[in-house]
Amino acid sequence: MDRKNKPTHFKNIDALVKSGGEVTIGRIGPVRCGATAATEDQSLAMLVRRPGESLQELLDRLDRAIVKAWDEEEYIDEING
Repeated sequence: MDRKNKPTHFKNIDALVKSGGEVTIGRIGPVRCGATAATEDQSLAMLVRRPGESLQELLDRLDRAIVKAWDEEEYIDEING
């Protein structure tokens, strides 16, 4: 399989970035490690990395949170409470 036909594991993150959205991973204010996803004008998800959670697991949760925001208009904010 050539590279351009390879399926994207994080398809919602990929779609968000391709449409001009933004993903941030790392320190977010007082949060040591988190991940956020946003469009130009709206935050879709702000997640805190859980104890023992791998980066892959955090990105999986972010990918699912993006589609939840798009499909159900449910926005997750674990950073601001």
